[in-house]
Amino acid sequence: ISRYHKKCRIAALRICYLAVFLAAFFLPSFQPVKSVGNNIFTLYINGTEIGKVDDAQQADRLMSAARRRVVGDSNSIVLIEAVSDLVGKEVLRGSTDDEEEMIGRIVEVYENSIKETLKRSYTVKIDEYMVNVGNTDDVISILNASVNKYVPEGTFDISLQSDPEREIPVLVPKIERNEQADDGTDKPHYASDFLSNSGFYGVFDEIVDNAAPEVEVNLDDYKDVDSVDTVSFVNNVEVVQAYLPSRQVTPTSQAIDEVTKDKEQKTIYEVVAGDTLSGIANKTGISIDEIIELNEDIKNVNSIIRIGDEITVTVPQPELSVRYEELKYYEGSYEAPIEYKYNDSWYSTKQVTLQDPSSGYRKAVMKTVYENTKAISTEVVMEEVVAEAIPKIVEKGTKIPPTYIKPLSGGVITSGFGSRTVLFRGMTAYHGAIDWGCRTGTTIFASCGGTVTYAGWMSSYGYCVFINHPDGRQTRYAHLSRVLVGKGQSVSQGQKIGLSGNTGASTGPHLHFEMRQCCSPINPLNAVSR
Repeated sequence: ISRYHKKCRIAALRICYLAVFLAAFFLPSFQPVKSVGNNIFTLYINGTEIGKVDDAQQADRLMSAARRRVVGDSNSIVLIEAVSDLVGKEVLRGSTDDEEEMIGRIVEVYENSIKETLKRSYTVKIDEYMVNVGNTDDVISILNASVNKYVPEGTFDISLQSDPEREIPVLVPKIERNEQADDGTDKPHYASDFLSNSGFYGVFDEIVDNAAPEVEVNLDDYKDVDSVDTVSFVNNVEVVQAYLPSRQVTPTSQAIDEVTKDKEQKTIYEVVAGDTLSGIANKTGISIDEIIELNEDIKNVNSIIRIGDEITVTVPQPELSVRYEELKYYEGSYEAPIEYKYNDSWYSTKQVTLQDPSSGYRKAVMKTVYENTKAISTEVVMEEVVAEAIPKIVEKGTKIPPTYIKPLSGGVITSGFGSRTVLFRGMTAYHGAIDWGCRTGTTIFASCGGTVTYAGWMSSYGYCVFINHPDGRQTRYAHLSRVLVGKGQSVSQGQKIGLSGNTGASTGPHLHFEMRQCCSPINPLNAVSR
């Protein structure tokens, strides 16, 4: 130790001198330590500490990775109610947490904060009606169920295609005949096949292309024709993609039931010649009371309806209606259409049969167009007449008939048209008129213009007036207290012809108003317009 002591001291002094020299040389370039700001961050989500990251970009990357794990590969939109907060801090030394562990903690917080999950679904819009289903297969199932309700299953294929006329993505149904549904025989099973084979489509081609001569077709070869050729939807059908909560998506079976089940729906019925309220009720299958309730202009069963009037009725039909053409072979008797000969000098209420009809016999292939179960048109595609039908020929008037009005103001109906049970002296069980109870002396008017054929006293009628009208009808006004017209006099509609009373076989003051056609009484209320 003593040997090297002096050498160690000398070495130490040299080192000190060297350090001082270096310090004196480099000291002017040294700078003081400065603050660089926050250089480490703590991530919080919904108040839960997730871990430490280097910067905001890393935090965003971790949260995106966590969202992808929560949503997964499903075609859903997951609504997560989450608020993130990044708290920074400046440190001289520090480290960030493991990324995989932080992603796991974020996933846990997200799963506990899911507010709602919106699943990809499809909305089927049928006119104004809408139903939501889970996927396009469900849409096809609904459309197939509607078609198969009327057409043999598997006859047609339904697909969805984009509507090129719409700017937004909208799918519309396309219906095509399934060619594999054919059984492979040579006989036509579809209307288009039959029309082609029978030469209906080939006539034009023959003219243009000078094809082979026409081949005679035997209708007996088409006895087995019974098929549906074309199918379409009556309603406007649109399908759009949407993201909806599960509670708004209808199960497939329920959606099919809602779309295909018949429901009472309002429709318009146009009055035709010969219609009555009771007849319309029978045609449409609803009661007269329901017709009155649906139509403000129809006040009661005696309301007048005219040809061309539109009446609101309800008929059972599904949300989605199907139109299809059915081709069938028919063999049997048939009736020729009625032939009318119009007489401009007769009123339209008058018609005479000039020739009675006789049925004919034919073989035919007929095409019928249906909407659901209702046939809307029938066309004979091809026929062979074995025996010609003789048509019914009817001569019919064209002049507008005169109108009839109520023959008094006020009054209460005390006895209607038809049978009655309470009888008095001189009264019959069948009452072929309408009785209006009123005070004696009430003014009685002519219901329609015409010629007076009787005016005076007549047994049970008491004082009465008979008037013949241009359309062949006769009106009778009985039990009057005074007659104001004479036999042979022409009167106009609404003209004063007498005063009501209580004469003849009468139980009290009233007007007996009777209307006859061809000598038989008819209900006056069916003719009176007001």
